[in-house]
Amino acid sequence: MTIQRHRPFGQNYAFVVVAVVFMALLASAGMRATPGVLMLPLGRAFGWSRDDISAAAAVGILLYGLMGPFAAALMQRFGIRRVLAIALTVMALAAASSAAMSQPWHLLLTWGVLSGAGTGCVAVVLGATVVGRWFSTHRGLMMGLLTASTATGTLIFLPGLAAIAEYASWRAVVLTIAAVSAVLVPLVLWLLPERPADIGLTRYGATADEPVDAGAPSGNLFALTLGVLQRASKRGVFWLLFATFFVCGFTTNGLIGTHFIALCGDHGIPEVRAAGLLAMMGIFDLFGTTVSGWLTDRVDPRKLLFAYYGLRGLSLMYLPYSDFSLYSLSLFGVFYGLDWIATVPPTLRLTTEAFGERDAPVVFGWVVAGHQVGAAVAAFMAGVLRVQLGSYLTPFVIAGATGVVAAFLALRIQRRRDDDPSMALANEAA
Repeated sequence: MTIQRHRPFGQNYAFVVVAVVFMALLASAGMRATPGVLMLPLGRAFGWSRDDISAAAAVGILLYGLMGPFAAALMQRFGIRRVLAIALTVMALAAASSAAMSQPWHLLLTWGVLSGAGTGCVAVVLGATVVGRWFSTHRGLMMGLLTASTATGTLIFLPGLAAIAEYASWRAVVLTIAAVSAVLVPLVLWLLPERPADIGLTRYGATADEPVDAGAPSGNLFALTLGVLQRASKRGVFWLLFATFFVCGFTTNGLIGTHFIALCGDHGIPEVRAAGLLAMMGIFDLFGTTVSGWLTDRVDPRKLLFAYYGLRGLSLMYLPYSDFSLYSLSLFGVFYGLDWIATVPPTLRLTTEAFGERDAPVVFGWVVAGHQVGAAVAAFMAGVLRVQLGSYLTPFVIAGATGVVAAFLALRIQRRRDDDPSMALANEAA
């Protein structure tokens, strides 16, 4: 293997890698949050209905999830840096070209198909791959931090994008996202080595006898990805992880991420203020998800998931019955924000325990696909029910009920201890 030029910070260069990936995930989160900002402005500009806009958002969310397992395999085969640079380029082109759209199918193509494919490679599976490749210790904490980038992206982008949409135009919003994505491409190419060994390092916290990270797998890419799915799908633990993460997406990106600003608009709350409430959720989720990663290294992850899903479900049932005052919305924002995506670190840990480190990124990619299928269903369902019933009450109650169900499903996930012989067999089978 060819050693690249010397990088500063020694073993701590792993944290530079995390910083670069964190920024890429910020941009992806901003792009995924943008349809929620555009829903009302596009309706005013073109007369498009909410279900038309929700359909495009749902396609983007669905492709975002379905790309996950293939993105993990692409990163293993062609490298994180190359895949990430191409994905950011696709994101920039999708956002920039949408400035010229005038028909609903233009929205579907740019913010549905292209943005879904691009952001699908800059998602949770990217964080899981980077953490597994660069860290031997503190994996839960690092995964929590990278997962929190979704919330931080919401915190950084939503209020600003909402203000741009209100005081400038929706075109200025999409061009802003395009510029942010484009700026990150040279940064990724410059600062992101492929593996620690490429710069003469080992994984952070690695012991002297720890094996070096393996190189790219051989064989057909799609056959490998689908083969991992075939093996995983024969085990009940995969379907429990898939089902609970379906609910995670159903109750976060699909419902709150896509429809919260429109819900607030139904109650006379301006877009900028509603986006500010989402940003507040982002602040608390940044804290909650990072702490969740720390707890995942120390606490049974099933118990964490039980608490997260149960509390989330109850909060969603509460929201449509609140008076939408500053106090009640702030209470919801704090409570819900702490729990937004705190489910990711414990879910990743359970996936790694069940399927071994080699298969875990691809299996987790399929689990994340379940997350985005749930998000797509919620995004579309809530838009249709809002048009048909005239309010968001029913979709929020449905989402809350699914959260409670997921809490109890999480307790049924069986764990394998590190010293369990079957764990070794799982790794060998990989």
